[in-house]
Amino acid sequence: MKILSAAQIRLADQYTIANEPISSIDLMERAALACFDWLVNHYSQATFITVYCGHGNNGGDGLAIARLLTIAGKTVRVMILTGGEPSPDFAENLNRLKKLKTEIVELSESKSIPVNNNCDLIIDAIFGTGIKRKVGEWHGEIIQHINSSKCPIVSIDMPSGLRADEPSEGEIVKATYTLTFQQPKLSFFFPENGAYTGKWICLDIGLSKEYLNSQISEYYLTDKDYVDAHFKSRSVFSHKGSFGHSLLIAGSRGKYGAAILAARACVRSGSGLLTMHVPSEASMLIHQSCPEAMVDADLHPEFLSSVSSLEKYTAIGIGPGLGTRSETANAFLDLLPNYERPMVIDADALNILSENPSFIEHLPKNSILTPHLKEFARLIGESTNGFERLKKQVDFAMKHQLIIVLKGAFTAIALPDGRVYFNSTGNPGLAKGGSGDVLTGFCTGFLAQGYSPEEAAVLAVYYHGLSADKVVLDRPDFSITPSDIIDYFGKIIA
Repeated sequence: MKILSAAQIRLADQYTIANEPISSIDLMERAALACFDWLVNHYSQATFITVYCGHGNNGGDGLAIARLLTIAGKTVRVMILTGGEPSPDFAENLNRLKKLKTEIVELSESKSIPVNNNCDLIIDAIFGTGIKRKVGEWHGEIIQHINSSKCPIVSIDMPSGLRADEPSEGEIVKATYTLTFQQPKLSFFFPENGAYTGKWICLDIGLSKEYLNSQISEYYLTDKDYVDAHFKSRSVFSHKGSFGHSLLIAGSRGKYGAAILAARACVRSGSGLLTMHVPSEASMLIHQSCPEAMVDADLHPEFLSSVSSLEKYTAIGIGPGLGTRSETANAFLDLLPNYERPMVIDADALNILSENPSFIEHLPKNSILTPHLKEFARLIGESTNGFERLKKQVDFAMKHQLIIVLKGAFTAIALPDGRVYFNSTGNPGLAKGGSGDVLTGFCTGFLAQGYSPEEAAVLAVYYHGLSADKVVLDRPDFSITPSDIIDYFGKIIA
């Protein structure tokens, strides 16, 4: 699914109005009906609802929703923030609402804000995507008042005060849910905005699919359509040699669990063969924990000191539990000129790159790097907000022709051509040590089987998160372990 800018969505509105054809007021009614249906399904017990409306089309949406809720038997109070010229569709929906017995209160800077006593639900329809600057002092007071209520808050299209395509500042509504129209907005995918968007829901309001598909975007949300189109079925005559030979270089004394998790994940994701290069003291541990894996023991008992011939491997993953000793860093650098295929680089291998930035130029093109936020900051630099971080991520991927997988909620995958795929699966159960080692194993396994580096990264991240979503159906997210992700992986593929 493409992630479009607020301007592109507004143009999609205009195109739909002109070419469906449909009047703008009827398109607004369609959007209001979609919100109304969601609201009555999710807040059926709410009887007293307060709707805050600005004077633009977002406020018009709010007025239409208020009318539909009133007709459905809800007690509705509408707070209209005065100031500014009302949009035509706002004015029409206000006329329609006045024909009903709905309480309408006009708020101005000279009036005190009514307290939200006995309110079951607040609907925020003040600004939507139209805001382009920091909210003013008075509007900020309104937003503070909304946020201080103990009611659940549902924002229409955007939490008021939050900008879709650039960093926000000032007061912002802290929504419990955001009902956004047609496509998600880019700002939804950054950690600093999670407290404002709450759980966001995309509502299809029937904008022209032809127009939406024609729009150019560098940003995508990975969905089932992508996965179904790229996942490869297996021939009945295939054999272990058909699905590649992975090499995982991992582990050091005290960190062999990371190597084991990566190994089990690599096998589970379908790699035909797997060899583990581990310190010699871990050889028997690997054989016991992952009998499917072969072992190429390092000369040193406790850490990586050298790597033998690499020609037979179709994919290499390096980093889980590796450590950052100088001997290990030198061994990592020594292997780079001897392997030309894309690699998967994670954890301590990323930390070695951060400490030795000249190594980056020697990485095989299209290699997959999987940093979390702190590793990203060490490798690429600190950022003040998600938009700045995303730009650094994309610039780095394009400059070095690498795939940068920035792990977190909505994991962002930046490709060498500048495209970014945000992931749509996963839950807080993945916030546990070892989850990244599992992802390294999945990425390496997919890469070994002949998937392109883009496919390997996007599919591994998607299925990694989807496996966690399957686990959470059986147990609470805090109790999920990385081993669960591996165990459930085959179930979600099936």
